[in-house]
Amino acid sequence: MRRHWFLRGVKFLLFAVLFVTIAGMVVMRLWNWLTPALFGWHVITFWQAIGILILSKLLLGGFRGRPGWHPYWRRRMMERWEQMTPEERQKFKEGMRGGCGPFGRSSVETKA
Repeated sequence: MRRHWFLRGVKFLLFAVLFVTIAGMVVMRLWNWLTPALFGWHVITFWQAIGILILSKLLLGGFRGRPGWHPYWRRRMMERWEQMTPEERQKFKEGMRGGCGPFGRSSVETKA
């Protein structure tokens, strides 16, 4: 039984290393092909490409799994929606049309 889990772990590790290597090579090749010609930037090494992948993952997606996939949030919102009266639903829809918080269109229109 332990051998089965060990082999499974080794397979996972090999696939992870293979995936990171291929992704790093793709980023490096694309960067070295496009950015010097378009912007006059320098070419990068494989390790710099891996660094760009990690940095972009941290800044844009995090390490929490699939980005944008939150079934708990969706289920909770559906439960709230079902408990709202028609007037509350209409008020909620109007609030969502105005934008998000203090940065929405309605707040900009009132300040202008």
